[in-house]
Amino acid sequence: MNKTTELPFRAARWLAAVGAAALLAACATGPEYPPAPVAAATPDYTYIIGAGDSVNIVVWRNPEVSMSVAVRPDGKITTPLIDELYAQGKTPTQLARDIEKELAKYVRDPVVTVIVGGFVGPYSEQIRILGEAARPQALSYKQNMTLLDLMIAVGGVTDYADGNKAVLLRTSDGNKTYTVRLKDLIKRGDVSANVDVKPGDILIIPESVF
Repeated sequence: MNKTTELPFRAARWLAAVGAAALLAACATGPEYPPAPVAAATPDYTYIIGAGDSVNIVVWRNPEVSMSVAVRPDGKITTPLIDELYAQGKTPTQLARDIEKELAKYVRDPVVTVIVGGFVGPYSEQIRILGEAARPQALSYKQNMTLLDLMIAVGGVTDYADGNKAVLLRTSDGNKTYTVRLKDLIKRGDVSANVDVKPGDILIIPESVF
């Protein structure tokens, strides 16, 4: 290639690179979403049982039918005198009442208490962190959980993350989407960027263009 053709070739290559970068930047910018509300926790939140949880069933004055069992992948449990009973999607109190109904066929006036352990919860209640998190994963929701709690659990973001363009998808609010400022929160220590999260939230952390 001679000098006469080399200069136009370099110019064309440079323009192509600039155009590609501009396109990526436009894609990364995306639509504008409102900032996530700072206060969003549900004061009367009650834990929902999910597959993988363990439930300790205590039947008053009937230790022979009291035991701890795991909630199976199909959401059911099996206990003495009860072949199969759905546990997933119920509160501990609801499950206790259902067990009482089943045991009433064999035990006089059963009084049941259900104590949950494991705390996996159903998929619909779990919070998912996707994209440029150090350890993307699904987390069980805990009352008053915040964005900072999520970042601690996943080890922060990668060096390639565009933290201030992260979005929070709120499935409990009709998939409404909000912006969050992860970079300000974990890199600059701006606690005003910390917000409440809710069961079922999905946090998406994009990769920086540059």
